[in-house]
Amino acid sequence: MKIQIMGAGALGSLFGALLLKAGFDVVFVARGEQLKALQSRGLEVSGLMEEHFDVTAVSEPVDADLVFLTVKAYDTENAARQLEKVRFRAICSLQNGVGNEDILAEHFDSVVGGVTTYGANLREPGHVIYAGEGMTLLGNFKGSGAEDFELVLREAGVNVEVVDDIERRIWEKACINAVINPITAVCRVRNGKIVEVPELWDVARRIAGECREVMSRMGYDVDVERAAKDVAVRTSMNRSSMLQDIEKGRRTEIEFINGAFVRKAREFGIDATYNEIMVKLVRGIELGVD
Repeated sequence: MKIQIMGAGALGSLFGALLLKAGFDVVFVARGEQLKALQSRGLEVSGLMEEHFDVTAVSEPVDADLVFLTVKAYDTENAARQLEKVRFRAICSLQNGVGNEDILAEHFDSVVGGVTTYGANLREPGHVIYAGEGMTLLGNFKGSGAEDFELVLREAGVNVEVVDDIERRIWEKACINAVINPITAVCRVRNGKIVEVPELWDVARRIAGECREVMSRMGYDVDVERAAKDVAVRTSMNRSSMLQDIEKGRRTEIEFINGAFVRKAREFGIDATYNEIMVKLVRGIELGVD
């Protein structure tokens, strides 16, 4: 079975490595320095797994059986258009933010939503750090395919489960990201500082309250404050992906995280001022980077 990793960043590289180790035929779609490194030196994995893999890395997607989409949320539309040119049975999003599956559903018949708490960081092009084992939840968003992805991930040793409420799980993860990521990005601090610094926790609580109200209007009862605090404490030494993007002068996924809550709040006619401020501050930093 051929499995394609569309977006060979940190998470895509880690999952691809786990699948390779299990004996699957894996092709990585990458670009820039990551593509050059994978093609010339292969993939190095350290941390919870110490392995080196010779890999197949390409700049454009190819035919495959299954596709894992791990590009940044703002690249989903472009990735979907590229993938329309090749053949595969189903696609699974393992991305941050809200709305990726909706975009994919406009292009493909079998779309699987996914959320994961596995930790991965790129040390340098071609070298991924396996930072933490977590849980991966999958669910059919359009058509079928979740069980196919579950089987291959389980064979690769990934903790995985198929759920029937994947949309809720995606929004729940977005809640936590909405509380932690923008504060760490704006203040340039590790996750734990959100809880350790009273002033930052006050802002976090207000963001969490707005997210909880949006979730409630959607029919989901989620204690966002408690969930975000738990994650911030458990990952206290981590630097969020949004902070890493800011530090590297890259575009962030703020519009697909806090921006999603702002848009939903407007639909419901409720306040999301703190989320909106975070969107504007992060966008301001992005646009202000020389």
